[in-house]
Amino acid sequence: MTGMADFAGRWRIVSMELWDTDAIDLVEPGSIEFDRDGTGRFGFIAVDGWMDCRETTRDGRPCVEFTWEGSDEGDQVTGRGWAALAEDGTLDGRIFFHLGDDSGFHAVRAEPPPTARHPRRRPR
Repeated sequence: MTGMADFAGRWRIVSMELWDTDAIDLVEPGSIEFDRDGTGRFGFIAVDGWMDCRETTRDGRPCVEFTWEGSDEGDQVTGRGWAALAEDGTLDGRIFFHLGDDSGFHAVRAEPPPTARHPRRRPR
């Protein structure tokens, strides 16, 4: 079964419906990151968000739904969103700003998924 471990790690946001790549990467490269403990963060343009995630499915695909709070150019903002694993290993999702815009996004792994945190034993 797919769980938070399959989403864990940093993903590079490569496209969004409302903004082009130059805008997405305005302050730093756009990204979304999931931790195994059900938290995460994202950043694009001048937006930083901290997420509270829950595992689910969407159209039969493994998915994470989240609420978030953060800042947009220093102003406090909140919202919700989701991200689903595609068959090719990429991520598709949507981020909603409370009482504001929403945009779909597409992301690729920015780094390999984390491995088990248990140290490997050396062969004897």
